[in-house]
Amino acid sequence: MMIGVFLVGAFPSLSLTSQNTDNKILVAVTILPEAEFVEKVGGERVKVVVMIPPGASPHTYEPTPKQLVEVSKAKIYFKVGSGVDFELSFMNKIIEVNRNIKVVDCSEGIQVLDKDPHIWLSPRNARIMVKNIYDALVQIDPENKDYYYQNMKSYIQELDNLDKEITRILANVTNRCFMIYHPAWGYFARDYNLTQIPVEKEGKKPTIQGLMALIDQARKLKMKVIFVSPQFDVKKAETIAESIHGKTVFLDPLAKDYVKNLRSAALELARSMTQNE
Repeated sequence: MMIGVFLVGAFPSLSLTSQNTDNKILVAVTILPEAEFVEKVGGERVKVVVMIPPGASPHTYEPTPKQLVEVSKAKIYFKVGSGVDFELSFMNKIIEVNRNIKVVDCSEGIQVLDKDPHIWLSPRNARIMVKNIYDALVQIDPENKDYYYQNMKSYIQELDNLDKEITRILANVTNRCFMIYHPAWGYFARDYNLTQIPVEKEGKKPTIQGLMALIDQARKLKMKVIFVSPQFDVKKAETIAESIHGKTVFLDPLAKDYVKNLRSAALELARSMTQNE
C-alpha cells in the first residue's frame, strides 16, 4: 500500500501520461504469454510492459516501484481476469497510480473452471483472449483497425494450427494421466482429454500421508516422470520421482513463446505418458 501512495504523491503527473515518445501505445500485461498475444495483434503499434518477470510466480510476486512508474504511463492494462493472485492483490494499486488507464479483462467469454486462473494454457481460450485484445486496441486506435485485424487473423490461424497439432501429438496415447507439482494445466488437460494429478492442492504442499498416497498412485500408474514448474519449489516432486525411480521434467506455464512452449509441453506429456503404458 505504501508503494502506491508514494508513487501517487511523488509522481502526480504520471497518471496523465498515456503515450510513449515513439508514439507507440504503451500496454501493460500481467504475464509473458499475454505479452505475446498483444504483440502479435498490436505489432509495431504497441510497446508492452510485463508485470510478472521470468521465473517469478503470479501467486506471490509484488510489483517494484520501477514497474509501478512504468505502468503509470500505460494506456491499457490487459489483465488475465480469471483470478490470478497478482491481479487480485495489486490491480487497485495499479489504478491508483494511473486513473486514466483502460483495464481490459481478457477472460471475458471464457468459463473459469473450479477457480483455476490458468486459462491461457488452452489454445482455444487463447483465441478468445486474442479477440478481446483486438477489440480493445480497435477501441482506442480505430484508424489502425485493418492492421490489427490482419494481425489477429494471422495469429488465430497459428493458434488453430497449434490446437490441431497438439491433438495429433496426443492422439495415440492410451494412459492419459500425468502428475504435476503445481496444477496449472487443467484447461490443457480438459481440451485434450487428459487427467492432471496435482501434488500441490489449493496452494498447499502435501502432508506426509498425502505424499505417500501420491507415490502409491504414481507407482500404480507406472509413472516415470513428475512434472514441475520453474516458478515453484520442486523438492516434494523430486521426493516422489526418487521413490518411483523416475525424474522431474519442467513444464513452464508462463513462457512467452506461447506456440513453441505448448507444442513442447504436448511432446513432453506424450513422451511421459507413453512411458507409463
